[in-house]
Amino acid sequence: MKWQKQLLSKLQERDGKKIALAIDTSTDQTNKVLIQNIVKLFAEVAPNALLVQADFKIRKISPIKEDQITYYKHGKSSYTEVLEWAEEEKIDTLFYITDVTGYFYEELKVKNEVFWLVPDEFIPKVPFGKAIRVA
Repeated sequence: MKWQKQLLSKLQERDGKKIALAIDTSTDQTNKVLIQNIVKLFAEVAPNALLVQADFKIRKISPIKEDQITYYKHGKSSYTEVLEWAEEEKIDTLFYITDVTGYFYEELKVKNEVFWLVPDEFIPKVPFGKAIRVA
């Protein structure tokens, strides 16, 4: 329950801010129930948040109450488009559910706050922002 409290606290602290939850959909080998529960938490605590489904490109952007997530099997993931979108849309805080094995342009300047929600026992070093293990 530790990560749930931490995530809830992060969301409550950002009340009134522009928030997005991105989900890495590049693989269907993930804990879909866990991800669905995180989406439900966001829907309850941050109902104005946006849900971004992406793999090597953005597949869909919708209100957080969206409950249909489409996963792919190719395993290719890039964070660049989502990070650029978040900058353009002036997202204050981006939460990204991923194993942090995707690609992004090293020259990319990330100004908004990023939390990597890692649904795995192992947390890799994140390029910026803060990692939170949600497994």
